[in-house]
Formats: sequence, structure tokens, C-alpha cells
Amino acid sequence: MGVAFEPFKLCFLVSAFLFRPVAGGGVGLFPAQCERIECPSYDVVGSGDGFEIRRYNSSMWISTQPIEDISLVHAGNVAFYQLFDYIQGKNSNHEKIEMTAPVIIEVKPSDGPFCASSFVVSFFVPKANQPTAPSSETLWLQKWGLTYVAVRQFSGFVKDEDVGVEAAALYASVAGTVWSDAIERSHSGDNATHYIVAQYNSPFEFKNRVNEIWFRFDLEEGAIASVV
Repeated sequence: MGVAFEPFKLCFLVSAFLFRPVAGGGVGLFPAQCERIECPSYDVVGSGDGFEIRRYNSSMWISTQPIEDISLVHAGNVAFYQLFDYIQGKNSNHEKIEMTAPVIIEVKPSDGPFCASSFVVSFFVPKANQPTAPSSETLWLQKWGLTYVAVRQFSGFVKDEDVGVEAAALYASVAGTVWSDAIERSHSGDNATHYIVAQYNSPFEFKNRVNEIWFRFDLEEGAIASVV
């Protein structure tokens, strides 16, 4: 690994010392929620010890403005109601939109454990609504093109003290693999410590909960043939 991931390692040192890893981390469990409601489609193009690599061909998300908070859980709760109002018809088309999964939180961690981080929370826009997705005065639409994601799963309810540990575990899993150079290039500079927390379950579901840590990265056309 080059030096670009070094800030990533330093960012999670405090988590590694203070908190133990969450049991059941890894990959391989298809979220049952996606059998009942729509989720973005993807192909699994690779895997390793504790992670898998997915290719999302195209997806659209309705997103909040960045929320500055010391708690991912609190920021997610605040944002959820903004997004829920949107799908209930508080949008430019006054159109109700089906609930989807996962709810994702893009995390830009702070420089210290007691400083505010930046969180952008998003709902996946159903494919039927994407061609004419309504706008919002307070939210924004973001379109992902071809996107690669390194993924680690963990169970239970998401807690603030868990996400840094799980992100560090995903970092450790992909380090030194055939995917690490592409991930490193995409996580350099201002993006060095960014990651995504994906949550699939309703707050009222207590069993078989599936959460994921994602590292988004770009892969040059034709490069995949050399790593799979």
C-alpha cells in the first residue's frame, strides 16, 4: 500500500484501541429487506477475507445537505424525517414514492473523536421514478454512474462506536489485495477517510439486521479483467 491510505489508518486508531470489533463482520448475507422492497442492483465481481467487491451499474439517490454532528446515529435520525417527507409527497411533483433500501450515510470523519463529522444521508430512488425524479428545495439528487464498492457487513443496530471499527476492519481486509491500488487512488487527498454506512432494516426489525460499510472507488475500463 502507498501513503494515501495512511490518514485512513490514523483516523481509526482511536476506535481500534477503545472498542472491540463487532461480532459477525464479513460478507455474504443477502439483505432480506431487498426481497420485499427495491434495492439498487449490483454484480459481485470479487471477494476476499471479510469483504466483497460490487459493481453498481447505475443508481440515483435523493440526499440531504451535509449535516455536521458528533453522532452518526443522531444525524441519521434527523435526516430520515427530511427524506421521509420527500417520499411522502413533499417534493416538486407532490408525488408519493415507494420506500427503498438501503439508507446510506456518507461519512467524512472529523480529525478527533469529539469533533463534529460531516454526514450526507440518502434514500435510493426507485428505478421507475428515476427518469422524472422530483426535486426538492432542501434535498438534492445525485446520480451514480458505473461505481465499484468494497463492502463489509455487520449485524445489529448501528452504534456510533461501531462504525469506525468496522471501517478500519474493511480497510485492513482490502489492504494488499488486487483491489487496493484502485481503492487507494480513489481515497486520496480530501477523500482519504470517507466511507459509507448502509442500513437495510426498519428500526422496528430486531432480528437478522444487516448493515454494511462501503468504500466507493473507480476502476479503469478493462482493468477488471486483470483482477478477477
